[in-house]
Amino acid sequence: MPDVIDLYYWPTPNGWKTSIALEEFALPYHTHLINISQGDHFAPSFLEISPNNRMPAIVDPKGPDGAPMTLFESGAILQYLSRKTGQFGGQTAREQATVEQWLMWQMGGVGPMAGQAHHFLKYAPEDLPYAKDRYRDEVGRLYRVLNGQLAQNEFVAGSDYTIADMAIWPWASLWQGQEQNLDDKPHLARWLKALWARPALRRGRALHADLRQDRTDTWVTDDLFRDGETPAT
Repeated sequence: MPDVIDLYYWPTPNGWKTSIALEEFALPYHTHLINISQGDHFAPSFLEISPNNRMPAIVDPKGPDGAPMTLFESGAILQYLSRKTGQFGGQTAREQATVEQWLMWQMGGVGPMAGQAHHFLKYAPEDLPYAKDRYRDEVGRLYRVLNGQLAQNEFVAGSDYTIADMAIWPWASLWQGQEQNLDDKPHLARWLKALWARPALRRGRALHADLRQDRTDTWVTDDLFRDGETPAT
């Protein structure tokens, strides 16, 4: 039996990226919950694994040289797991570069901008219209870019499902909470629905979903997912 990877996790978009990947790669893992609302990410034992006090993080007991490998940063984790298994990272140098391009696009754009949109639209202690407009608008721009890419490709990086899709989907699936509209983004809507049909993605998204702090974010609509089960929030 393969060595079991330790996953340090909480059910957030960045957490889902790694739980979805582990399910898609069919790698055995053991989940350690890092309750960010209770400050678990500042515990000294966790900081030894993730010195930037952010989850997710993993410990692979059998790293590239046979020794344990500790990793934080979800994008780095996805790249590592792809190299480890030889899956979902592109087959040629051109394909690999395209996958990495869209993974970096998520890490540098969608994740930070959508995270700020969530904060100012839902959690900020005071109403700041400028911040709300700035991040809402930037997320909308990024999703228009994504919709354009998906107009030409079945998946984000081309004809194959890759770690780029795994990285972007958790954030894009929360489009409603980011006050976005899919009416003018049919290709993005098609892609969201297609990925939700993947059993491994559903399993990764469902990992400890009952612990979500905000169980009111509805991120899907019955119309969009009417041909399949609407996920719980």
